[in-house]
Amino acid sequence: MSTSFATNGVARLSHWGVMRASGADAASFLHGQLTSDVLNLGGARALPAGFCSAKGRLQASFVVWRAKEDEILLACAADLLAPTLKRLSMFVLRAKCKLSDASAELPLWGLAGEPAATRLADMPLWGCRECSEGMLVRLPDADGVTRGLLAGRPSVGVADLPMQAWRWLEVGSGVPLIEAATVDQFVPQMVNLELVGGVDFRKGCYPGQEVVARSQYRGTLKRRMFLFEVGSAARAGQEVFHSEDPGQPAGLVVNAAAAPDGGARLLVEVKLAALDGGRLHLGAPDGPVLTRQDLPYPVPRESAPAAA
Repeated sequence: MSTSFATNGVARLSHWGVMRASGADAASFLHGQLTSDVLNLGGARALPAGFCSAKGRLQASFVVWRAKEDEILLACAADLLAPTLKRLSMFVLRAKCKLSDASAELPLWGLAGEPAATRLADMPLWGCRECSEGMLVRLPDADGVTRGLLAGRPSVGVADLPMQAWRWLEVGSGVPLIEAATVDQFVPQMVNLELVGGVDFRKGCYPGQEVVARSQYRGTLKRRMFLFEVGSAARAGQEVFHSEDPGQPAGLVVNAAAAPDGGARLLVEVKLAALDGGRLHLGAPDGPVLTRQDLPYPVPRESAPAAA
C-alpha cells in the first residue's frame, strides 16, 4: 500500500469543531460530566476526555484545555458538536456555566512536521499554551511526525497540508475520535481512551463511571482498538467480520483515513479473541482483508487495575 504523503504543513480541520464552557462553575460542571480531571486542569496542559451515557457508552470524545480562568474549550467531531452541546446543556441546571459553539470564532488547524516542531518546541505531550496565533496543543506524534492543534488563525502555511494527509496521521496516532457513526458504541477502554490519558480513575462520579470502573477493575474487557490497513475504501461505523465466525460482526471501524492508492488506514474496535487466528474482513464476511499494523503504544490483552 502506498503511503507516500507529504506530512509537513498546516491543515484546516473542517471535521472538528469547538465548544466553549464559560462561567465560574465551568470546570466543576465539566468535571462531573467527562472522564478526565477537568477541575485540576491548568493553563499549560490539555486533556483527551470522553462524555459517556449512563451505560458507560461514549457519546463524544474531546481534546479539552483551559483558555481562561473561567473558560474551557473542548474540541470534538464537527458532526457531533450540536447534539453534544444540546445534551450537555440539559445537565447544567443551576451551575454557573454557559455552553456555546465557538467553531466560527476559533477555527481549528492541524500542524504537522516542521510547522508543528517550530511552534511546539519544548512543549510536552498534551502541553498547551497561548501564542500570537491563538492556542496551541501538543498532540501525540504519528509515524514519527510532530503534530499539534491550533485554535485560532495561523500566520503562515495556511491549508498547505491536504486533509487526507492529516487524517492519515490522525488515525496513525491511535487517539480515537468519536464520530456520529460511532456514538453509543464503545465503553472508553474499548477504544483505548484510558491508554492515551483520557480516563481518570481517581476522580469523582460522571455519567457511566460505574460501568467504566467495573470494566477496568474486574477484568471484563473483551474488546480493544487496533490499527489496520486495507486495500479498499473504509469509513467509521463499518462492521468487521472474522473468518472463523462469519455469522456476526467481530468489530467496528472507529476512524478511517484514505491512502494515496485507494486503500485505507483504520482504527478498529475488535474482539480480542478474533486476533488469535483467522482473518478479519471489512464490511462483510467475504470483504477485503485487514492487515494489522503497530499502534504507537502497547495494548493490554486484558484489563488490569489502574494505579492508585
